[in-house]
Amino acid sequence: MPLSRRDFLAASATLAISEGLCPSLAKAQEKKKKLVMIAGTPSHGPGDHEFNAGVRLLDKCLKGFPNLETVVFLNGYPKDDSALDTANAILCFADGGNGHPLIRQKRLERIGKLMAKGVSLMCAHFGVEVPKDLGGPEFKEWIGGYYEHMYSCNPMWSPQFKEFPKHPVANGVKPFSIRDEWYFNMRFRDDMKGVTPILSAKPTDTVRNGPYVYPKGPYKHIQDAKGRSEAMMWVIERKDGGRGCGFTGGHTHRNWKDDNFRKVVLNALVWLCKLEVPEAGVKSEVTEADIQANLDPKGKKK
Repeated sequence: MPLSRRDFLAASATLAISEGLCPSLAKAQEKKKKLVMIAGTPSHGPGDHEFNAGVRLLDKCLKGFPNLETVVFLNGYPKDDSALDTANAILCFADGGNGHPLIRQKRLERIGKLMAKGVSLMCAHFGVEVPKDLGGPEFKEWIGGYYEHMYSCNPMWSPQFKEFPKHPVANGVKPFSIRDEWYFNMRFRDDMKGVTPILSAKPTDTVRNGPYVYPKGPYKHIQDAKGRSEAMMWVIERKDGGRGCGFTGGHTHRNWKDDNFRKVVLNALVWLCKLEVPEAGVKSEVTEADIQANLDPKGKKK
């Protein structure tokens, strides 16, 4: 029996409402992306290498971001790391070198299996350094590059970040300069294959001449590269479907109060989880009280 005009209009209205609601309902029911953030054990003096406070601050800034779930582990690699099995992305903000939490106790194999599944990885500050024969090749594949002892260098300086690529991680980031232990001359993939620099600047000759934090240098190959722009934050998209990011800043905890310094890292964490980065970047506010919260008990800073 054919529908009356009245019934036809009512049915059409119902369909239109349903179609309008479906995208919203689908988005609401979409499974959240999981970001696991690992903070290293305390090191250095008060206000520096505040891994626990830094990760908790980033976690606070990301609370409420649509379709994102965060899991935080403090004071080193978790004893129970089963949360990594369902992670979409991992952040490691910790001391590196021979004690890097992702290479100790044969964890390279564990992390490698996660990378092969397409899990994304970001390492920050000292966390980008691994021995060239234990983690170096893997980090080149997983995040695009790493800090190599006596090849890379680590001066305290204030790069001028003036231009940014057209990339979601750079959304809303404005030119800024901030003093930190910005590593450079990283050991990247050959010909920077697949690597997109996000934060780049040209060190002055004075910066290249040192002193570096350790060893104090200078290194001739660093001096010989004068005038060259250096990447201090970069991203990659891997063939396994995962994404990678390296960020060499993060020595000085107070720097998280800078809106652009903080935003570019928050953008990266969202991008690593394959969520859409807002056009204006991830918005967040950090107060002086936030900076002072959760600091490791290292004594009073002089």
